[in-house]
Amino acid sequence: MSPIWVIQLGTGAKSFLDNPLIGSRRLNRLGLHRVRVKLAGALCAWRRRRLARHVRADWREAFDRDGFVAISDFVPPETFAALRRAILDYRGQAREMHQGDAVTRRLAIDPGMLAAIPELRQQLDRADLQALFHYVAGFRIAPLHYIQTIVTHHEETHVDPQEALHADAFHSSLKAWLFLNPVAPDEAPFTYVRGSHRLTPERMEWEYRRSLVDPREMPRLTGRGSPRVSSEDLAAMRLGEGEPLAVPGNTLVVADTIGFHARGASVRPVERVEIWSYARRNPFVPWLGGDLLSLPGIAERRVGWVWAARDRLAGYIGQPWKAVGVRGPADNAGES
Repeated sequence: MSPIWVIQLGTGAKSFLDNPLIGSRRLNRLGLHRVRVKLAGALCAWRRRRLARHVRADWREAFDRDGFVAISDFVPPETFAALRRAILDYRGQAREMHQGDAVTRRLAIDPGMLAAIPELRQQLDRADLQALFHYVAGFRIAPLHYIQTIVTHHEETHVDPQEALHADAFHSSLKAWLFLNPVAPDEAPFTYVRGSHRLTPERMEWEYRRSLVDPREMPRLTGRGSPRVSSEDLAAMRLGEGEPLAVPGNTLVVADTIGFHARGASVRPVERVEIWSYARRNPFVPWLGGDLLSLPGIAERRVGWVWAARDRLAGYIGQPWKAVGVRGPADNAGES
């Protein structure tokens, strides 16, 4: 396995537990993790500078300052109601994952859905949206798109791990939510620590210190490369606490998930439905495009391919996304 471990150092591989080089306290004491974080950040900044002119100035300024941008009435209001109804009425092959007391259901936005809901394709193909996605992702890459439903309080005895503030990886990546319903501040809102996407000296010192911990003593998800962060950590990095985003329906939130974020707590059972988009690429690639999987005709089929591949390899890499048959976004989640 050692050649693979070496090769992974030049990729987005992030697990301190699965790769003994990434998790080596000796190498990290010499600066391995810090170098990977710094190089990935420098390359992302360089690519974003080349993409910046295509993005609306107010969106770019908000993102650069905060690490996310929230855009109200993203879909023209005169078409949003019809788009929302078409999505909620759609039924297709669905997958579900249980984490703690929450259930996440996803339906792939694939050729079948795009043919059934033409307005959905029109919105996803908007030039201003694609420019924003490219800027936040740091690449000209087509995100994976889903209709996602979050149902909280499904199993009261478990804690949802997504409620802990965390970063997704050591490098920048894109996640976006177009909320179809209003989200209250106490109903599982997206939560973000403003400015935590920046690799300040304090953030780099925190990254260095955490890389020196024995991976076997880290919390499981931190050891897997998605570090959890405490209030004391945030204070040491001169950052504030996480801010829950209470938003009306038809609000688009686009965020860099190297910043600390979470799913806010919910005081009651809620159902959150959204168009959810995700993009992550090898952070050490210096060029902007060249992603063959982002080509039209291929991009919208990738989710199905990923699910099928995970099914085939489930015995080796696991498959947390269980097929639950034909469902709609608003059907009762967790009932197979």
